[in-house]
Amino acid sequence: MSMIDKEIGDFSVQAYQNDAFHTVTKADVLGKWSIFFFYPADFTFVCPTELEDLQNTYEEFKKAGCEVYSVSCDTHFVHKAWHDHSERISKITYPMLADPTQILAKNFEVLIESAGIAERGTFIVDPQGKIKAYEVNAGNVGRNAEELLRKLQACKFVAEHGDEVCPAKWQPGAETLKPSLDLVGAL
Repeated sequence: MSMIDKEIGDFSVQAYQNDAFHTVTKADVLGKWSIFFFYPADFTFVCPTELEDLQNTYEEFKKAGCEVYSVSCDTHFVHKAWHDHSERISKITYPMLADPTQILAKNFEVLIESAGIAERGTFIVDPQGKIKAYEVNAGNVGRNAEELLRKLQACKFVAEHGDEVCPAKWQPGAETLKPSLDLVGAL
């Protein structure tokens, strides 16, 4: 079953950001675009490469009016320990959400129950709290922040220009497509 246009559920979780702990709720997410970037666990191998890549693009996400939230089933204390220990993770300035009760992993349907960890799931959520794009990768396949940024920009463009669609490899400023009215339902 597709999760497109599914509204995210209520949540309240702890976050680690800029050497401090704070609470993040669904209310904090509403009103702006958001990325929920699930990864299996702190102190692993592929995860720090992805999270560093996301940090390297974070300013572009913010310019696009989007907040980035990395999420694992670790606690906020483990996030802090990883941040203090890892050269790559110490660079992160976006919120690292702690999901030890697995409320977010269940809500976004990425929980691997037998292991108590999340799949590598990436979700673009609009200001109304609805999922507009997502993908889930195998645990041993890393993701690309620049492509995620492009997808966010395409989702935002389509939301603002409902009669236009973005073709493959679309970039901001590039030509879009205007489907005929009889084909719109087939999209």
